[in-house]
Amino acid sequence: MLAIVAPGQGAQAPGFLSPWLEDSAFADRLNWLGTVAGLDLAFYGTQADAETIRDTAIAQPLLVASGLATALSLFPSPADGFRRTGLAAGHSVGEITAAAATGVLSAEQAMVFVRERGQQMALASAARPTSMMAVVGGDPTEVLAAIEAAGLTAANNNGSGQIVAAGTVEQLADLAAAAPARARLIQLSVAGAFHTVHMQPAVAHLERLARAITTHDPRTRLLSNADGQVVESGEEYLARLVRQVANPVRWDLCMARMADFGVTGLLELPPAGTLTGIAKRNLKGVELFALNTPDQLPAAQEFVARHGETSWSEPVPGTPSSLVVVSPGKGEFRKTGGVEVEVVVVAGASIGTVSNLRDTTEVTTAHAGAVAEWLVEDGDPVSAGQPLLRISPAQD
Repeated sequence: MLAIVAPGQGAQAPGFLSPWLEDSAFADRLNWLGTVAGLDLAFYGTQADAETIRDTAIAQPLLVASGLATALSLFPSPADGFRRTGLAAGHSVGEITAAAATGVLSAEQAMVFVRERGQQMALASAARPTSMMAVVGGDPTEVLAAIEAAGLTAANNNGSGQIVAAGTVEQLADLAAAAPARARLIQLSVAGAFHTVHMQPAVAHLERLARAITTHDPRTRLLSNADGQVVESGEEYLARLVRQVANPVRWDLCMARMADFGVTGLLELPPAGTLTGIAKRNLKGVELFALNTPDQLPAAQEFVARHGETSWSEPVPGTPSSLVVVSPGKGEFRKTGGVEVEVVVVAGASIGTVSNLRDTTEVTTAHAGAVAEWLVEDGDPVSAGQPLLRISPAQD
């Protein structure tokens, strides 16, 4: 089983998008996402210095846009990405990348949401000097006790060997002065105490925005940072995105869930390295791939082919054992005549077309079966990965 993960704030580095922008299609996608967010993401991803992209209001949209644009380079057909990926997750702001990549939010919704998230978290951070510090090594019980004694919050639990403390700069100084035995403290490149009570003002703003956002249920298994559980409702996942701003990230539980599902390969979207590094210590025997440059794409696609799902018919646990045909892209959907409820279709049969200003794509079903339910109407606008038709699979 293939897991695709998206990193959180602090993973960004100056110039990390430079090789990607040599591809005009990638550059166009990034320009569009940056336009939605109101930021020159090409500049921030290629020319800005480390201090500039440390700004929460810049770093968060930059990370989400980078993940979404590179995912389309990895999976030029989003539908293929949904089929191949057995499980998706994101760390902190990476959850927004994962939500859009699995169809919970559109790319545009994701960019507006992360823009507001970054701005509001930056404002909350400005109210009082706060930050985060990774505690690497040491006895976990002693580490947690030292964090609590300093008045800090264990904002990220990243599994064996790393817990991130967050709070005021004075509290972090107290922790450094009384560091746990055999532990190394690393100051993180973030400008606030994320996932703590210090971020509560941002939650109220995002709650109001979320009431106006329409969601879809995820197309693949999608894990939540709150508890590592698979969330099958898009509406619930959005609510969790809002709450998670002021609550700890339990990446340790997400990795435990990956192990439960039998993940064999984990691919991290750019800027990659943080989550694959954590997985190396916690997910023994799982093959890892840190995607950072476009020249790695052929190897990454081979990695996906080796670990990815091979059948549309393998259901997500807890969902009906029926097959869903999804849209291959964005545009206007037109049904093929005669494909009505209870009609039996053969594998490879055309069920309609999706047309946009660029092209018209035929939509076919990969399996034989009886049409159980149309999920769209003729002439409806559809997005990539949106379910169109439910089929009851033919029995042998």
